[in-house]
Order: sequence, then structure tokens, then C-alpha cells
Amino acid sequence: MKLTQDGEVLAENKVLILYILSKLNEPITNDNLLQLVISVLDMNYFYFQQFLLDLLEKNYIICFSQDGKQVYQITEDGKNALSLTDDMLPGIIKLKVDTSFGNEIKNVIEQEAITAEYVPIGNDNYTVTCKINENNNCIFEVSVFAGSREEAKKIVDNWKENAYSIYPEILNSLNH
Repeated sequence: MKLTQDGEVLAENKVLILYILSKLNEPITNDNLLQLVISVLDMNYFYFQQFLLDLLEKNYIICFSQDGKQVYQITEDGKNALSLTDDMLPGIIKLKVDTSFGNEIKNVIEQEAITAEYVPIGNDNYTVTCKINENNNCIFEVSVFAGSREEAKKIVDNWKENAYSIYPEILNSLNH
């Protein structure tokens, strides 16, 4: 795809982004939105970024900070624009978004639900913060000390891989 392509194809790609955002109930990060778009249609990263900028400039989407991450969400103007241009999107793409898309969205939402990061607090001392978010609310957060960058990274990676088994153990321990 070239950006010099006909305007209809370019508009179709923007409509696809709006269509996907309209299906989400929560804001989404740039990387996760790209992942969803690519699961439906092969799109170049740089073109995707240009389409996002165009949609932002027209106020069809907004970008804001949530939990230290930049996230995107469709606006009312974007929903209105989508209702007017929705028929530009081929039925097969809509069908793909509406059906096989469910698992992809679930995976992306799970990735967003589990977060962990480490912040240096001195020479080889780090604070690691692990969270579980649900419906834009933090339902669990714990901060721990790590004595090295490697240890902090190991805690972050372990949390991201095993949060759903670690979390109940912590709650169980706290309740006894």
C-alpha cells in the first residue's frame, strides 16, 4: 500500500481503525490497536501512524494518558463519521472484525489488564509495581523492592506471565 494510492483505499483504512475502536469498550494503546488492525488487514506501521494522526487531527479519536500509557479512544465525532462511512468497509472485513476478532480483543484486553514496571530509586535499587486493572479500575496493586535491575526485570516478567495465579495466592495469604 502506498500513501499515494487512491483516496478511497486510504479512507477505508481510516474507517477500519474507527470501526475497531467502536467495538472496544475501553481505551487501547497504540501497539495493541496496531495488533488488532494487523489481525484484520495487512497494514504498514508508518501508514498506520499517519492514519492515526489524521484521525486525531479531525477529532475522530482522542489520545490521552492512562496509567502512564498513551491510549486511544473513538470520540462522538468519530462515531458519527463512522456511521456515515461505515459502508466503505467491505463486508468481509467487517465479518472478520465481528467474528474472529473476539479472541484477539480478549488477548489485548488481558495484556492491558496486567501491568508491571520498575523504577530506579538509587544505585541498583528498584521499586517494582505490579497491577491488575479491570474496567479502567485498579483492583490490585503491589510494590516491592528489588536489589538489582535483573531482579526487577525478573519480577516484572514473572508478574506478566503468572499474575492470574499469583494474585489469588496473595489474597488467600492476606485473608488467613
